[in-house]
This record gives sequence, structure tokens and C-alpha cells, in this order.
Amino acid sequence: MHIQWYPGHMHKAGKEIREIAPQVDLFIEILDARIPFSSENPLLAQLRSSKPCIKVLNKCDLADFDATRQWQGYLEREQGVKTLALSIEQPEKIKQLPELCRKLLAFEESDNRLIHALIMGIPNVGKSTLINALAGRVIAKTGNEPAVTKSQQRIAIGNNIVLLDTPGMLWPNLENKNTGYRLAVTGAIKDTAIKHDDIAYFAAEFLLKLYPNCLVDRFKLDPLPNNEHDLMLAIGKSRGCLRSGGRVDLDKTAKILLSELRSGMLGRLTLETPAMMEQELAELAVIREQKAAKKQMRKQKHKGAL
Repeated sequence: MHIQWYPGHMHKAGKEIREIAPQVDLFIEILDARIPFSSENPLLAQLRSSKPCIKVLNKCDLADFDATRQWQGYLEREQGVKTLALSIEQPEKIKQLPELCRKLLAFEESDNRLIHALIMGIPNVGKSTLINALAGRVIAKTGNEPAVTKSQQRIAIGNNIVLLDTPGMLWPNLENKNTGYRLAVTGAIKDTAIKHDDIAYFAAEFLLKLYPNCLVDRFKLDPLPNNEHDLMLAIGKSRGCLRSGGRVDLDKTAKILLSELRSGMLGRLTLETPAMMEQELAELAVIREQKAAKKQMRKQKHKGAL
């Protein structure tokens, strides 16, 4: 399934970010620690140029600890990028963010210059909750569904730092289909824009391969099914998601699996690794080349027909 969800306010946000970028001292991008690559906006690389960037791996309490460490090392290979893994349950770690801003800009403690930091992130990544924690008061509206923040805000958080908040923004075309699936699995795309059973099948296939023990522990399945369809049927039966005639209600089962995965009930999970993404990027490059070649052939045929 091709997932595309790009509301009008996100298009507006992209335009506003481009306009304000020259006034920004550094960028703060909030990533979902479970999908650091899929939640990373490619627009940022174009905008920041050589300006420093802090990539916050939020919700790290829900992510695989070893995978998070791998991602931090991978992301920090880029010049001017530092990472910070945290969750809203770690107030002391959140306080490290302003200090890291000053450190990246090489500002001394006695330097009273105002820092303008643009903070951005995909929908439902926890950006507004993090801003409220930094400010020590409720400023940014929060919610458990994507696309809550609709307009830009300026927020002083102390330490001579002003955050320029932006709406959670996805990009118009998700070329890598797995990126779209991972965003949907973690709740970054509104559930009204996806088919629950299709997304849950993707999650089930992944969990069987990398986290089978989490499935056994959570759903008490013995033996564990060896394919995603049988797994969905087993989960549906174990949770009583049955229709007349004893048929499993796959939509209801899918909602249960996705809800419990998103909330951390299945354990600490990371849906992608640096090695996986390198492979998928290589595959995507081949697909792009094939598309470009077909486009060129169509142009040549069109010219020949004239």
C-alpha cells in the first residue's frame, strides 16, 4: 500500500521553515527512537547547510537500547550533528538539551547572546510534550494523535534560548514504502489514512523475524506461528476478536497489535537499524535508476514519433 498523507498546514509549514531558516542558529530535530531514519525529515539536510543540529531520539524508553546506541553512532558521523537519547520520563536528561545547544555553538556560560533554535519533528513524535518540559509550563498543545500543532510559535525556555516551534511535518512523497509503513506502525500517520490490517501485517512480519520472544511473552502463543497471517489469526483468537461463525475479526486484531506495540506493551522495540536502512537505500537507488531509464525511453519514443 502506498501511504501518502500531507495535510495543507504541513505544506504551509515547509514554506515557513524555508523562510525562517537563515535566522536560525541551530536546528533541533526530534526523532522517534524506534524509527530514527524513517522519522528523519530529508528537508532538514537541505535547510541547515553547515549549521549545527541536535537530533533528539525521543521515546527511547520504548526503543531497543542497543539499537539506539547504534543509531547515535551512525547519526553523529555527519558533520555538526550531535544526538541525545531521552524520554519524557527523564527530566534530568531533558535539561541537558539547552546545555548541548550552547556547547555546539561554542558559547561560554558568560555569553549572553540569544540563541534561536528551530525545533522540528514529524507528527506524534513527542515534540510538544518535550517543549512543555523544557519551558516548565504548558505552552505547546499536546495530543495522542498526529498533527496537533498547526502554527509556528516562539518559546523562551531560559538560558537565552528561544525555540521556534513548527507543526509536525511529513514530506509529500514517501519513496521508500517501508518508511511509510514504519511511520504508520508508530502512529505518525493518522489512522484514518491507513488500513489497519495492512499495517499490522507489516508489523507482524517484522516482529516474527526480530522480536519473536516479545510476541510469545505478550500473547502467550505456544507454538509461535511462523508467518504473519497465522500470527494475526492466533492473536485474534487469544483476544476473543471473533465474528459469527468463529471467524477472526482482522481489523479489530490489527488495532490491538498496533495499540500495544505503540504503547510499549510488547517490550522495547526498534523497527529499523542502520544496516537495514543502508540496504533499503541501495535498493531505492536502483529503483530510481530504473524509473529514470524508462522516462528517458518514453521521451525518445515520443521524439521518434514526431
